[in-house]
Amino acid sequence: MTNSPDFDAPEPPKIFNHLKNKNGADNISKSSIGKVIVAVLIAFLAFESYYQIEPDEVGIIQRLGRYVETTDPGPHFRIPIIEEVTKVPVQRQMKMEFGFRTESQGMRTTYSANSAALQRESLMLTGDLNVAVVEWIVQYKIKNPYQYLFKVRNVDDTLRVLSETSMRRVVGDHSVNEVLTTGRQKIADEAKLQLQSLADKYDCGVDIQQLVLQDVNPPDPVKPSFNEVNQAIQEKERVINEAQAEKNKEIPRARGEAEQLISAAEGFAIERVNNAQGDASRFTAVFEAYEKAPAITRKRMYLETMAKVLPQAGTKIVVDENSKGMTPIVQLDGERLPAPRRAAVAQGGAQ
Repeated sequence: MTNSPDFDAPEPPKIFNHLKNKNGADNISKSSIGKVIVAVLIAFLAFESYYQIEPDEVGIIQRLGRYVETTDPGPHFRIPIIEEVTKVPVQRQMKMEFGFRTESQGMRTTYSANSAALQRESLMLTGDLNVAVVEWIVQYKIKNPYQYLFKVRNVDDTLRVLSETSMRRVVGDHSVNEVLTTGRQKIADEAKLQLQSLADKYDCGVDIQQLVLQDVNPPDPVKPSFNEVNQAIQEKERVINEAQAEKNKEIPRARGEAEQLISAAEGFAIERVNNAQGDASRFTAVFEAYEKAPAITRKRMYLETMAKVLPQAGTKIVVDENSKGMTPIVQLDGERLPAPRRAAVAQGGAQ
């Protein structure tokens, strides 16, 4: 047997090496792409699962459209795609304007009330069948987020209709003078209570904070006549106030004078009674003394009476009744007697 020479196996073509390297690179590329996709998916899910609730809000969680819970302010997580978060500003005060709209705010706020819709919104019939243009503002907060989102389809439109209904009902129960002048605060309070009652009845989930009558005027065609009436009413009130002030000044003074006269009369009565009682007591004492010693008492009474009378009689000259030819003489103190008395003395001397 002849030994054959060594036989070397032929090398594979280079194209096979190229295909082998290409398949390995494809596997590596697919693996990297898969990792990137998984990382992106994880990042996306993490980003979608995180949400932040601001301090003036609460979060309403819906899982596949069904309400699940309410979350408080702060960071939270949810199940992406399955759960949906709706943020409700429960601490924010919201405002609705009726009869006008704020066009711009700033150093000088501008309003608009010229459209036909706004005019229909503010034009109201009063209880005495007059017409008034009423513009008002409603300020409210969301007190029940669940009711606010799920009980009523459109809370803002519903609340606007309820507010207009309440205001028209209250204005219709008052006269035009009350609406324009003295009853504005009362009307606002009653409308606020009725609006809150209707909002609770329809489960709107809002709390009416304030209802303010912004401006109340008569319609433009009759505004001059209403202004004249208001001026007359103000003049009437001024005259009534002045009369009331005069009354308040005169009545206390008359009462004081009356009390003064009554006090003086009471004092005079007390004085007369006391004097009478003193005279009665003195007479009783004199009578008792007279019963004990009549002569002495009578003489004492005579002397006391003369002591009172003689000083008032002036100077007297006592002469003998049998004396004749008496001449008028001056008084002992150097003064002449008055003419009537000189004539009386002279006549007595002649007799």
